[in-house]
Amino acid sequence: MSQRLSPGFQHSVAEDACCEAHLEQTQLFCDTDQITLCSKCVQSQDHQHHRVCGIQEAAEHYGKLFQETLNTLREKLEAAKSILTDEQERMVMIQEEEQHFKEMIESEYNMRLRLLNEERELNLQRWHGCIADLNLREARLNQLMKLATELEEKFQEMLQRLGHVGRENMRKLKESEARVSEQICGLQTLTAELEKKCGDGALALLKNAKDSLERSNALLLENLEPAHITDLSLCHIRGLSSMFRVFQRHLTLDPETAHPCLALSEDLRTVRLRNSQQDTPGSPERLNFSAMVLGAERFTSGRHYWEVHVEKATSWQVGISYSSAYRRGSSPRASGEKVLLTGSVMAAEPTLWVFPPLKRVFLEKQLHTVGVFLDYEYGQISFYNVTESSLIYNFSHLAFQGVLRPVFSLCIPNGDTSSDSLTISPQDSPSCDATVSP
Repeated sequence: MSQRLSPGFQHSVAEDACCEAHLEQTQLFCDTDQITLCSKCVQSQDHQHHRVCGIQEAAEHYGKLFQETLNTLREKLEAAKSILTDEQERMVMIQEEEQHFKEMIESEYNMRLRLLNEERELNLQRWHGCIADLNLREARLNQLMKLATELEEKFQEMLQRLGHVGRENMRKLKESEARVSEQICGLQTLTAELEKKCGDGALALLKNAKDSLERSNALLLENLEPAHITDLSLCHIRGLSSMFRVFQRHLTLDPETAHPCLALSEDLRTVRLRNSQQDTPGSPERLNFSAMVLGAERFTSGRHYWEVHVEKATSWQVGISYSSAYRRGSSPRASGEKVLLTGSVMAAEPTLWVFPPLKRVFLEKQLHTVGVFLDYEYGQISFYNVTESSLIYNFSHLAFQGVLRPVFSLCIPNGDTSSDSLTISPQDSPSCDATVSP
C-alpha cells in the first residue's frame, strides 16, 4: 500500500536535503547507489545509467515496500513464536513420553519374567522326586535360566535404545529452540527498524533502504520449521512370547450384543458390516452405538490371550470392556468403560490409536493381526503386532473388578464398506513341551 508523505514530511525534504559537493538542495534520489542528488550531481557520468527519481517518489515507493515487508515479518514473527512455544512444550512432553515408555518396557519385562519364573516353579514341582528325569530336569531349568538372562539383556538393550533416542530428540529440540530464538531476535530487530523508518522523514526512510529490504528478505527466506524427532514408539519391543499361546482362548462373538449394522458368521468368529441396518430383536445387552459386538466369554480372573485378523477392515477396534474398574490412586469410574486399540487406513496410510487416554501410536506399515494379552490379577492388557512379533502398546496398573469382556468394532464408516470384517483366530493347540521364548 502506498504511503503518502505528510506536509511536514515534504517540508523536511526541502529544508534538510543539501548536496555537500555543490551546496545545492537535493531533490533527487539515485536508487542504484542509494544516495540523494542535486541537479548537478545527476549530470555526472557516475549516474548516467542509474535509476534516478524524485526523493518524494522514492520515499513513497520504499514506504510501500516497507509496509508490505513489515506485514510479512510480523506474520513470520508470530509463526516463529508459536514454533518456539511448541518446541519448549515438546521438550517437556518427550521427557514424560520417555518415562512412560520406560515404564511400559519394564512392565512388559516383569510380565514375561513372571511367566518364566512360574514355568520354572511348575517344572520343579513336576519333577520333584523324579530321579530318572534328573538330567531332563536340569537341562530344562538351565534353558529357563538362559531364557531369563536373554530376556534381561534384551530389555536392557531396549532401555538403552530408548534413552539414546530420547537424548537425540532432546538435542534436536534444544538446537531448534536456539535457532528459532535467534530468528525471533532477528525478526524483532528488523520489524522495529522498518517501523521506525516508516515513521521517520523521507531522508531517514531512504537511508540504507535497499539494505534493510535485502536483510529482511534474506531472513524471510530462512527455513522456519519444528525439529524432526524420532517417535519413541519406534523403539519396539520385539519378540512375541510363545508362552502367550498357552493362554490362548477359544473366543466367539455374542449375537445378543451385536449392533444392528453387523452380521456374524455361523461359527461366531467373524463380524462384518451389513449393506444396510436391519431390525433386530430387542436385547438389554445390545450395543446401539458404534459398530460394536462383545465376545461371548466373560473373564473375572486369570490370564487370557486371543488374536484378531484386522487386515480386511478399514476402521476397527479391539480391546476389553468392563462393568466396573478403577486405576490405582483414583476413585471408581462409571460402568461400561473400555481399553481399546483403534486402527484405520485413510489414503493408504495406516494409523493406530490407544485409549484411554487417546494417544497415537507409530505404525510403519499396515497391521494384519492383533494379539491381545490380558492379565486380570496384575491389571495388565497388552496389544501385539503378531505379524511383526512386536509390542504395540500395553496398559498396566489397572485394578479390575467385575466382569471383563472382549470388544470388537468396525466403527461404522461412511459409504459402502460391507466387505469390512474382523475375524478371531481359532485357538492353537500348543504342545506341553513347546520351547518357550522370552
